[in-house]
Amino acid sequence: MIKRRPSAKETSYTHKVWQTVAIVALLAVVILIARVAFNVLLMVLAGALIATFFHGFGDLIQRHTRLGRRPAMIIAVAGSFALLGLMLWFMGTTIQHQVAELSDKLPQTISNVKAKMSTSPIGQKILQSVSGDNSQKLMTTAQTFFSTSFGVLGDIYIIMFLGIFFTANPSMYKNGILVLVPSGQKDTGKHIINRISLALKGWLKGLMVSMVLVTIMISTGLLIIGVPVAMVLGLITGLLEVVPNFGSVLAMIPGVLLALTISTNTGIIVALLYITSQTITANIVNPLIQKKMINLPPALTLISQLIMGAISGALGIILAVPLLAITVILVDELYVKTIDGGKVTDEGELEAKT
Repeated sequence: MIKRRPSAKETSYTHKVWQTVAIVALLAVVILIARVAFNVLLMVLAGALIATFFHGFGDLIQRHTRLGRRPAMIIAVAGSFALLGLMLWFMGTTIQHQVAELSDKLPQTISNVKAKMSTSPIGQKILQSVSGDNSQKLMTTAQTFFSTSFGVLGDIYIIMFLGIFFTANPSMYKNGILVLVPSGQKDTGKHIINRISLALKGWLKGLMVSMVLVTIMISTGLLIIGVPVAMVLGLITGLLEVVPNFGSVLAMIPGVLLALTISTNTGIIVALLYITSQTITANIVNPLIQKKMINLPPALTLISQLIMGAISGALGIILAVPLLAITVILVDELYVKTIDGGKVTDEGELEAKT
């Protein structure tokens, strides 16, 4: 029996199918690599922010002393770690006690809230939506959201060392970026880097002020009201200020739940305290941040946080604002001002053509 050979048309079709499969597989691998690489780039950005903080602290020391740049930077780095260590040492016992108290009281508080919600039809529907399979889906989503490339401790370790390396010799990395810029655009490249650096410094200054102010307001207010573990709740609220829009909402949940164990009125007062502190921050501190940084539309900030959260989880949301600021500056310098006919002078400042 003679075996029939496949026709040229069949061979061409099979070849195209295998080509399509190979292209799809290659695209999937590229997307996977790009996602991992993007997470690494986010850690690089976080390290650059730490270096920016150290340099800003060093600038402050240098302005108020007669020290040179290197001694000022050494004091800035060593002083930052020393201040952090002293703060943890002085507050460690109190915070440790309050964290243990919070971990003991919060589960019972949640159980009490569930019991009260089960007495009303609306509360029963809410409990049904977060129980069973839906609860498992929420836990899976949360685990995915807070997962990182190298684990939380690994990411912190890498970010801290990147920050120290960037702090030790920033000119080497800056010159390395400028090497990639065409020779005729060196001034533009320097101008963009300087503008990004100033924007990130302004964001960090405003963020530090916001965190300290919110921590003091919430801790003091909760102590006056008589809510337990006030210091820990204030510290959590201050730390979550690094996440605009979402951080204050997340921080309010444990505070209000613990206040409800005292009375309903106390829960309402605590909720008003959180709303008031957030209002002060949004209307006083944040405008000061934007003056030092760049005017970012609130809707654009929220959209960038949602996109970054979907791509990179918690780290993406934390770094969404500085990444958005960098993107806006790049678009403004490389596209908008190019259309407007801008040019860079010898000093690196952008001027409009007359």
